Amino acid sequence: MIDKKKFVTDSLLESSETKLKMQKECSADILAAIDLLVNAYKNSCKVLLCGNGGSAADCQHIATELMIRLNHQITRPALAAIAITTDSSNLTAGGNDIGYENVFARNVQGLGNEGDVLIAISTSGNSGNVIKAVEMAKQKKMKTIGFLGGSGGKLKPLVDVPVIIPSSNVQRIQEGHITAAHIICELTELELYGNS
Repeated sequence: MIDKKKFVTDSLLESSETKLKMQKECSADILAAIDLLVNAYKNSCKVLLCGNGGSAADCQHIATELMIRLNHQITRPALAAIAITTDSSNLTAGGNDIGYENVFARNVQGLGNEGDVLIAISTSGNSGNVIKAVEMAKQKKMKTIGFLGGSGGKLKPLVDVPVIIPSSNVQRIQEGHITAAHIICELTELELYGNS
């Protein structure tokens, strides 16, 4: 029988240990991601986000933080961000007509412009449709940030800034992605509007 109390304790300790590892291993990449976003927004560009499953939910979460706001002490305009994971008609038509592996790339092709940023989320770093989206972003001369895990997978060398959560546990990787995203979103808005 499972020891539930021990499971809770172990999970919380593993989560906190992952965050401490992130401080050592991810800080430079988090700062680089902030610089990419600040530069994009200063040049009237936008952010697109893609990922599957829980990572698709993270795309919506992050896009919302950028569009609405994260720091309630700041009054600012919306920062343009689109989670290309949310349109069920688009995704199902794309999956049916051009293959699910192409649905994100198709949206990047249609919505992305030079100077925009694609945030590509994949806990393994090996999601085929996310890889194709990054490849399309490169064709469109967009910048790319990868929220990845483990070794970073195939996406690590493809993205401009890989934020790789130092864990092989999907739950901890996803928690790390949202922690990194909150830091990135808040520092981006502080950089842009913190003095206004």
